[in-house]
Amino acid sequence: MNSEKLTEILKTAFPQAEVMVVGQAGKFDLRVVDDNFTGKRPVARQQMVYAPLNSFIADGSVHAVTIKAMTKEEWRKASIFGV
Repeated sequence: MNSEKLTEILKTAFPQAEVMVVGQAGKFDLRVVDDNFTGKRPVARQQMVYAPLNSFIADGSVHAVTIKAMTKEEWRKASIFGV
C-alpha cells in the first residue's frame, strides 16, 4: 500500500473531503477534512475513516494509522492557530 492508493480509497469514501495521506510501509498519517464529521465525537469520526480501510488493515497492507478527522471549520481554526 502506498499513500497515493490510500488517498484514492479515502477520496472515494469521502468525495467532498480534503484528504492528505503521508507515509509508507504500512504506516500512515491521515487527515480527512469533511463537514460530514459535524456533531460526531472523535471515536465516531475515526470509525468512519477506518471503515473503508478495514480490509487493508485485515490483510496487513495497512498496519498503523494516525487519523485527524476534522470539519472544515475545525481545520481552518487549526491552520490559523496551530492547534
